[in-house]
Amino acid sequence: MKKILVIYTGGTIGMVKDSVTGSLMPFDLEQISEVVPPLKKLDCNISTFKFEHIIDSSNMKPEFWSQLVGVIEKNYNDYDGFVVLHGTDTMSYTASALSFMIENLSKPIILTGSQLPLDAIRTDGRENIISAIEIAANNEVELPEVCVFFDNKLFRANRTTKINAEYFEAFYSGNYPSLAKVGINITYKSHLVLAMPQGRMKAYKNLCDDVVIVKIHPALKLQYLEAMLDTEGLQAVILETYGSGNAPTEKWFIDLIKHTINKGIIVYNVTQCKAGSVVMGHYQTSQQLMDIGVLSGYDITTEAALAKLMFLLGNYEDKALIRELLTTNLRGEITK
Repeated sequence: MKKILVIYTGGTIGMVKDSVTGSLMPFDLEQISEVVPPLKKLDCNISTFKFEHIIDSSNMKPEFWSQLVGVIEKNYNDYDGFVVLHGTDTMSYTASALSFMIENLSKPIILTGSQLPLDAIRTDGRENIISAIEIAANNEVELPEVCVFFDNKLFRANRTTKINAEYFEAFYSGNYPSLAKVGINITYKSHLVLAMPQGRMKAYKNLCDDVVIVKIHPALKLQYLEAMLDTEGLQAVILETYGSGNAPTEKWFIDLIKHTINKGIIVYNVTQCKAGSVVMGHYQTSQQLMDIGVLSGYDITTEAALAKLMFLLGNYEDKALIRELLTTNLRGEITK
């Protein structure tokens, strides 16, 4: 029987209503099989770990990602798979970060959560927990990936974005198909899964958060953008552009971005669209960005772009190498 470690970080999925006060509070994770009885029928051994200080995902910080990686690293050789219970608001950020911080991953790490508390009548939490654990313990396909499972679909973690705050279909992977779908049976798409790595797992805990995200919009003003890009210590900028990587062509904008790059700051071009890719040079409005040294993020999500930059800046000093790796597919995060 496979051994699965369920890690609770916080979020709606770990909450139940207090019978006295009526307020939501974390349930005893060690009693997860009592709260979700069908787990007793799964052909695996389930252990649990809860952080001493659980947090709402809206309060997620890079330091917590390092702690989470530390827990997985410490227990890596003792378990066949990991399920991380996490709030939905920043799940795609955490999932993307884990994908870069754990190199040569040979076991499934599946993040899941819910839109409704676990003891709500129509909660999606029960099905998400059951399916995530069943997939992590499956004997049908190897899953050497960090994944997000939500609403009957298994996605590559660093391809996901939260798109809905109300419906159960909360996550979307616009540029990569789901890795599995759950219905009466679980249908795996093994040809879409990353290959099993050859080397030993390596965990990275250093991250650099000297990164800003700038969303291009019609009312963008020089003084606001200049204030942001002149921030002391800034090392990288994620430029969320229109469509296939387009941005204003006004001289003040191009000159400011060029000045930023000349200071040694990386500028990474990511599309605002939920699907599609940056194709720099396809239109004149992106040709100038390419000419001044803006890097293409291709079809990477903003969440994955942030995680990738923080990982690379935190673990490599050579800016030329970092630029090269940003345009290289490291964990299945981009399609070139």
